[in-house]
Amino acid sequence: MASAIRAIREREEADRRARGVVVTHPNRDKAVVQSTRVVVVLLLLVTIGLLLLNTIGGWKVLQGALPVQLAFIVVYILMVYSAVRWSRGVLPLAAALGILLVIFSLAAAPSWFERNSAGFAHPLLSPGVVGVITLLIIPVQILLVAFSMRGFNQGWNVEVERQAGL
Repeated sequence: MASAIRAIREREEADRRARGVVVTHPNRDKAVVQSTRVVVVLLLLVTIGLLLLNTIGGWKVLQGALPVQLAFIVVYILMVYSAVRWSRGVLPLAAALGILLVIFSLAAAPSWFERNSAGFAHPLLSPGVVGVITLLIIPVQILLVAFSMRGFNQGWNVEVERQAGL
């Protein structure tokens, strides 16, 4: 699949060269657009860090949620890669997954604080610490949703063709 996409892009580029056309992305040069991309990437990286802390800290007791958390971490890593490459398609995905992660965090946080009672298995980190980490995910995701939608509206993908040398 990747080789097919690469072949299409190479054909498009060869066609543009033959016509003497240069493609520019005017919105990517704006400072506000570049800062939005930096913020989105940083928020994705902070989310990965919080998810890793949450996963490692609660490894012994996560059970069924472990594959879900690992999947979130992998997808967020891929989204960082895409955002760095100016992929506009990653922005709505980041917003949607951010909303989903807020819902999961809101549902999971109270149970971490209840684990201080007798009879519960204790995670690697204190249950209260894991609960706080889970709560920290919520504002980070709300910011990620806001900045992702802002970036989506800025038109990262807008291309302008102009004649070479003009």
